[in-house]
Amino acid sequence: MVTIKLINVTKRYGDIVAIKNLSITIHDGEYVCVLGPTGSGKTTLLKLIAGVVRPDKGEIYIDGRLVNNIPPYERNIAYLPQYYALFPHLTALENVAFGPLSRGLSIEEAYKISMQMLEMTRLAWRAKSFPHELSGGMQQRLALARALASGARILLLDEPLGALDARLRVELRYNLRKIAKENNLTTIHVTHDQEEAMIVADRMIVLRNGEVQQEGTPLQVYNEPRNIFIAHFVGEANFFEGFIADVDQYGSWVQLRNGFILRTNDTNRSVGERVVIMAREEKSRILKAIKKREEINLLPGTIESISFLGTFISHTILLDNGDKANSKVPTINAVGKFRVGERVYLQVKPEDLRVYPYPPHGLYRELEVI
Repeated sequence: MVTIKLINVTKRYGDIVAIKNLSITIHDGEYVCVLGPTGSGKTTLLKLIAGVVRPDKGEIYIDGRLVNNIPPYERNIAYLPQYYALFPHLTALENVAFGPLSRGLSIEEAYKISMQMLEMTRLAWRAKSFPHELSGGMQQRLALARALASGARILLLDEPLGALDARLRVELRYNLRKIAKENNLTTIHVTHDQEEAMIVADRMIVLRNGEVQQEGTPLQVYNEPRNIFIAHFVGEANFFEGFIADVDQYGSWVQLRNGFILRTNDTNRSVGERVVIMAREEKSRILKAIKKREEINLLPGTIESISFLGTFISHTILLDNGDKANSKVPTINAVGKFRVGERVYLQVKPEDLRVYPYPPHGLYRELEVI
C-alpha cells in the first residue's frame, strides 16, 4: 500500500512560509491534482514529499514509514520537476533507460520499456537525439517518459504538460492517467490548469498561501466551493455584493446595489448581514423578455461585449445597477441570438446561487489569485 501522509507540516524559506501547518493524506493508487496560484506552495509540497527539501516542522510518512530524514533515492519516487533535469550527455533513449537500468533490468528490457514510453510521448523518432537538440516541449515529454519508465510506485509531476501545445496536452493528459492507473501508481500532479485537473484527478487539493483551501472530487470542488476564493479560482463565476433583507423558512432575500433583489435558498443568514452572492456563468441565463410577471431574480441590463470561446459564447452584461456579469451560452444556442447594445435580463435560479459571508478585507482582495 503506497500511501503518503503529511501531518502538521511547515516549510519556511527565510521569512516566507511556503507550507503552513499542512495535513493531507494521499491514498494508494490515487491520482491527485494540486492546484493553486503562483506562490501557493505547490512545488514545495512536491519537494517535501520527494525529499529534496526537509520540513521545518511536522512529519511526512510514506507507507507508514517516517521519511523526514530519508534521502530522496530511498523513497521509491519518480519526481518530474518543472525544469526537466535531463542528462545532457545521454541520448533521449539513454535518458529514459537510466531508471530501468538502475533497477537491474537487462539492456534489452530497459530499452524495450524506454521505447514504449518514447512512443507514448511521441518521441520515438528522436530516440537518438540529445536533449539540446530537442525543443522545450520535446524536452518536457522526454522528462515525462523518463519518470514513467523509472519503475517508482510514487509519481510526482510538476506542471508535466505546461510546455506542450494545446492538442498534444489534451492527448497526453488522458495517457498520463491511463498509465498511472494501469500501473497502480500513487500520483500527485501539480497544475495551474483547472480543466486539466478536473479531467484527470480522482481528487483535487487547492492551495493558497501554503494552506489547503479545499479538497474533494472535481465535482465537489466545482459545485460546492467552500469559499469565495475557490469559487473564483475553480471555474468562472459572477459575484454580487449585498445584504440580507429578509429570511424565511425557504431561503433569504438579498438586496444588491441600487435596490436590486435576489432570492436564494440559503436559510443560514441573519437580516442585515453583509454577504457575497456567487452564480456560475453557465448558469446565468440571458432573457430577451419577461414571459411571466411573477418571475424572480431578473436583473435588467445591456450587453456590453460578446466573445467567441469555441464551444461557448461569453456575454458581458452591464446591469442597470452598475454591476457587471458574464453569461456563457453554448455556441449552438447563441450564434446570432444576441447583439452588443441589446437590452436583456440576466436570470439565475435561487438554487443556483451560493451565499458567502462578506470577507473582512473586501471582495476584490478575496478574489486575488496571488
